[in-house]
Amino acid sequence: MPPDDASPVPADLPLTLSEAGTGRPVLILHGGGGPATVAGLARHLSRTARTLTPVHPGWDGTHRPAGLTGIGDLARAYLHVLRDRGLRDVLVVGSSLGGWIAAEMAVRDDGGRITGLVLIDAVGVRVETEPITDFFALDARGVAEHSWHDPDRHHLDPADVPAEELARRQGNMATMRALAGDPYMHDPELLHRLGSVQVPALLLWGESDRIVTPAYGAAYAAAFGNGRLEVVPEAGHLPQIERPEPVLALIDAHLHRTGNPPHPR
Repeated sequence: MPPDDASPVPADLPLTLSEAGTGRPVLILHGGGGPATVAGLARHLSRTARTLTPVHPGWDGTHRPAGLTGIGDLARAYLHVLRDRGLRDVLVVGSSLGGWIAAEMAVRDDGGRITGLVLIDAVGVRVETEPITDFFALDARGVAEHSWHDPDRHHLDPADVPAEELARRQGNMATMRALAGDPYMHDPELLHRLGSVQVPALLLWGESDRIVTPAYGAAYAAAFGNGRLEVVPEAGHLPQIERPEPVLALIDAHLHRTGNPPHPR
């Protein structure tokens, strides 16, 4: 078997990683909103699987070293985590930016450690007919209208957000801009490389997502060697928060349907 991607990662890359549960390893990767956006997923999956949930360096006040300059760096770092812990038969679940990291991991996974993917309203590829909305250009109301099926329920006036929380969000956005701002929210080569990924990839998409549309998701899914799109009604960019029940049911089914069965003793 060929070795895992041995490309260097920053020597001082700090990783904050939470682990819980037992069973098949599941790596859960948050998006630009930070680890709170996947906390419910992690709690649920830890009941039947071994979950590893990192905070990407630079999010929620964690340190981002100068050498961490792109999403590919994070993909390599997390592949090193899987290798260093001797993990195989891994399901990688990524939301938004985390889905992009998951896709970049899959195309680099020469060691065959990843056996399944779940991408939730992921960014990361360029689809000519479905441009990614410029998130950085939106005000708070625009973010709500593009991100949620029910924007009135989720919109928060920045004037009503506590200073500490506002600083956290601003720090997260600064890190996201540094890692994914140019080219904006995509790797120009990734879409064409996904055909080499043959592990089952489930792409879950909120029907009302206006950051990346379901048509963008369909093109993303079609690019994988073994991809499938499921659209979640009455949900936007974070369907795991707006419609957790159907999302968790679909992920549970994918977790149990994919992967390598244990060897008989």
